[in-house]
Amino acid sequence: MLYKKRDALFAALFFTPEWAFADQLNQANTAWVLTSTALVLFMTIPGLSLFYAGLVRSKNVLSVLMQCFAITCLVSILWLAGVYSFIFADGGDIQPFMGGVAKVFLPDISTSSLIGSIPETVYFMFQMTFAIITPALIVGAFAERMKFSAMIWFSGLWLIIVYVPICHWMWGGGWLAGLGAMDFAGGIVIHINAGIAALVSALVLGNRRGFPTTAMPPHNMTMVVTGAGMLWVGWFGFNAGSALAADGHAGMTLLVTHVGAASGALTWMSIEWKRFGKPSVLGIVTGMVAGLGTITPASGYVGPLGALVIGVTAGVVCFYATQYVKRTLKIDDSLDVFPVHGVGGIAGSLLTAIFASSTFGGMGLPEGVTITHQLAIQALAIIVTIVWSAVFSYLILKILDKLIGLRVSPDEEVQGLDTVLHEETGYLDL
Repeated sequence: MLYKKRDALFAALFFTPEWAFADQLNQANTAWVLTSTALVLFMTIPGLSLFYAGLVRSKNVLSVLMQCFAITCLVSILWLAGVYSFIFADGGDIQPFMGGVAKVFLPDISTSSLIGSIPETVYFMFQMTFAIITPALIVGAFAERMKFSAMIWFSGLWLIIVYVPICHWMWGGGWLAGLGAMDFAGGIVIHINAGIAALVSALVLGNRRGFPTTAMPPHNMTMVVTGAGMLWVGWFGFNAGSALAADGHAGMTLLVTHVGAASGALTWMSIEWKRFGKPSVLGIVTGMVAGLGTITPASGYVGPLGALVIGVTAGVVCFYATQYVKRTLKIDDSLDVFPVHGVGGIAGSLLTAIFASSTFGGMGLPEGVTITHQLAIQALAIIVTIVWSAVFSYLILKILDKLIGLRVSPDEEVQGLDTVLHEETGYLDL
């Protein structure tokens, strides 16, 4: 069974097909993962960058673009300097909890080094793009008020302290993988992890000046839709690339990813239309992102019908979560990272256990595992991720607040981060 064979490559790294156990280069697989790597990086720069930048006010547009760009550079160097190794290298006796040091700065890598049937250099880069977008997602929670220096320190420390263990536990042969937790492309490792960190960040920093009484609409919806479209296209590399092969499994993953995005978008739009009288552009693109985030953990395990149900669920659950966080709790998660990515990741991870079952058109659960049993495993992985991310995100933020301060002054916030932090403006008339 595919599920069992998966364990042989980094102990449940991904839902891996037959080729992963080959001992020679497969050019088709390599070409697909190369393409997917570019697509996932495209999601962050320019996709997420433009999506987030359009959502903030014009006086902060450059600050968001700068944050996403700087995170990309920072994570890339940290990945080479040891993050990749501590996730994917053999950890020996501590393997269930942490990887080893053998791949720090890639001392033994060459053009002939393989992971399965693709070059290790390609696999290294593919996984790096996942690590880049995860802290970049958190930017949306503290947009328009965090110091650039604090953002840099938080992103680097968070990657090492929070992302590394959770990623290793799920994809690097850790204990959650050993239990059989299912997360095909990052519902737990990326979306829940980043969503919880975003919620904690919003709570620790506090609301923007004027929130929730002052309207803070997106300054450039054209930029938002452009970025959203790039996210949609890039997500095919994110999910279908995780098959690590150019085959039918990747094709099915691509199909269900698209269905999840489309159904999430239409559901969110429909709810908003009925509730407020008009469908908004912001609503349909946010529903699309919610659908993508929610289908991500299930994308390599479910069929089209399962994807449709998951996408519709994403549109409903994430819409009402967004309303509740902003209007009832009055938490200023500026760009809705937690209700879209965090809540979507939780919903998708639980629904994976149901719709992966062949009974509902999925690829099948492991032999002898019931839906109830898989649900319990998924719930455990979710709870562990929530607790780890919440506790250590909070500690990192509080320590940085004591050492360098997290937030710009009230006057600087009114002036805008573009001018205050970068002495530049995004538009000539500012």
